[in-house]
Amino acid sequence: SGATAWLIGNQLGTNGGVVAAIVSTLTIRLSLHRSLREGIGQIIGTVVGAGVALVSVNLFGFGFIAVALTIFFCAVLSRALSLGTIASVNLPVVAMIIIGPGLSESTALHRLEATFIGAAVAICFSYFSHPTTPIQRTYDLLNNIGLQGAGLLAEMSEGVASGYTQDVAGHWLARARALVRTLPELRLQIGDAKGYTRWIRIGQREEAEKVSLESLAIEHTLVQIRVIARTLFDASVGAGVADIARKEMAVALSAASYALTTHIEDPEEIIGATKTPTDDLRDATEALTQTLVANNSKVEKSQIVKGLSVVSNIEIIADSLDFRSPALNDQVEGA
Repeated sequence: SGATAWLIGNQLGTNGGVVAAIVSTLTIRLSLHRSLREGIGQIIGTVVGAGVALVSVNLFGFGFIAVALTIFFCAVLSRALSLGTIASVNLPVVAMIIIGPGLSESTALHRLEATFIGAAVAICFSYFSHPTTPIQRTYDLLNNIGLQGAGLLAEMSEGVASGYTQDVAGHWLARARALVRTLPELRLQIGDAKGYTRWIRIGQREEAEKVSLESLAIEHTLVQIRVIARTLFDASVGAGVADIARKEMAVALSAASYALTTHIEDPEEIIGATKTPTDDLRDATEALTQTLVANNSKVEKSQIVKGLSVVSNIEIIADSLDFRSPALNDQVEGA
């Protein structure tokens, strides 16, 4: 993309190829939709930056005031126009490049033409940059982080059953936090999927809404997994998991792991089933609750509180996987 932009941009004149190649390299993204958005931002940023520079120098002449006002107004306009990170940086850069060699309308026009060429080449090349669509990439990311969460739940189940140490609990918590840190990337991917169906593949809007709902369910699940990991870590620092409820808690965590895995790998088998993995998950949490309540006199209060906290988190996971969570539905309606 950069080499092609350089080749075409050289037809403009001195340094046209260099400018076009730089813009093309900065603009191209993983998907056509994202490259198109970034390319438009680059072009608008160039036009605005050139205009601000020309007006500033015409009014105040080349000097401190012109440079200061140019940078200030470029920063304000880039925020107001929501041009994106790279395009926002491009605004004052373009303006200063134009001011640097001296005021020249031809310099501004030359820069604008080279920017347009670089952005257009990047948009064309981005169509071939990835073999899958934004929707497919979203599902791939969802499946990846979802299965990692299921694996972590399975490990916590085994640890609770056999007795775990504070170091092991700390490792679980670190992994759970790492999974939650992938959520901004997931939200960005969802934005790409929706934009893709809004402007390019209009017929796949329903699929984009479906993957958006699925992403919210996985996001809620990962957050609850992090809370469970934190609860188990706090328990390891204090009195630990109640021995009398250790088996039931391990079963509940294992059921959560299986429900999440099945939700990702075999979603079609769940539809219409009389007994789903989330039903088994709710049965397991009910058994854990009954054990804690029935033996409350034999268990420390802190252990009961932490055990019921795990119950609450697992029930939220079940509601999220079944798309029954009110918070989940409210976010979809407000999206």
